Amino acid sequence: MDPLHIIAGSQGFFTRQHALRAGFDDREIAAQVRQRQWTRFRRGYYAITPIWDSLDPRERHLVRARAVLDSLGAAVALSHVSAVLAHGVVDWGLDLDRVHVTRLDGGAGRVEGDVVHHEGVCIDGDVVEVDGLLVVRPERCVLEAGSMATPEVALALFDDALRLGLFDHETLIECHQLLQFWPRMRRLHVPVHMADGRSGSVGESRGRWFFRAEGVPAPALQFEVVDETGSLIATCDWGWPGHGLLGEFDGRLKYGRLLAPGQEPGDVVFAEKRREDLVREITGFRMIRIVWSDYDRPRLLGKRVISALRLAG
Repeated sequence: MDPLHIIAGSQGFFTRQHALRAGFDDREIAAQVRQRQWTRFRRGYYAITPIWDSLDPRERHLVRARAVLDSLGAAVALSHVSAVLAHGVVDWGLDLDRVHVTRLDGGAGRVEGDVVHHEGVCIDGDVVEVDGLLVVRPERCVLEAGSMATPEVALALFDDALRLGLFDHETLIECHQLLQFWPRMRRLHVPVHMADGRSGSVGESRGRWFFRAEGVPAPALQFEVVDETGSLIATCDWGWPGHGLLGEFDGRLKYGRLLAPGQEPGDVVFAEKRREDLVREITGFRMIRIVWSDYDRPRLLGKRVISALRLAG
């Protein structure tokens, strides 16, 4: 196999120096780019075009982040949004246009091409290694990224990192207290204290933020429904037992994930309907289902939820 394909296969890119060592000169490199065999995604860094075209924005950002660290060396560590992705946390609502790094060498903060350089104090333990990359620790980077986004996005980040077990809630609160005087950190007080790893998806985190914004009582998370023998029948995303109401978020991919070998989507939908009927029969509670597009119509959704709480109560 072409040595450049091997290099790109291991780290997502190859450099101009790799191409020169493989026998290409600058004119031939330019020809490969013109012919769309290679994609130049930053100065001196290239990807194999069919592979690059197959990557989603998150994957491309991680390739670019790896290339930035290759270029800048140990003078920086991935931080903010880029560190969030490196730790495997969700990227919903985040701007992936630029790679974010924090200077470890005292260098000045600035925006330079596709890289945002941040000034920041890093003490022992603030920087860890993830897949061979220098990255700020997870509780710090979700706070950094959250401070650049909306509180709703921040809550989704915090919930997902807790769900992944990257840190516990106490650690998140302690880190927030340490960084409280950093720009835009104080606005994260509410999502930091709301954060809960039991929230099973971004959609569920958005629901929790929506309920708070609309003045809806905070639900119990992962509410378990058991039958008369004590056997677990279902676990609902949200529960308001005092109001006799249960709620679930239905993502577009939910039923696809539930498919067993040889099973059709219609079979899963039917099974979900039977499950919901059984839950209502056992508990006597009403059920409200929320889909992603409902969040785009907050006034209508708010009326639905409030009405369901009143009717159930």
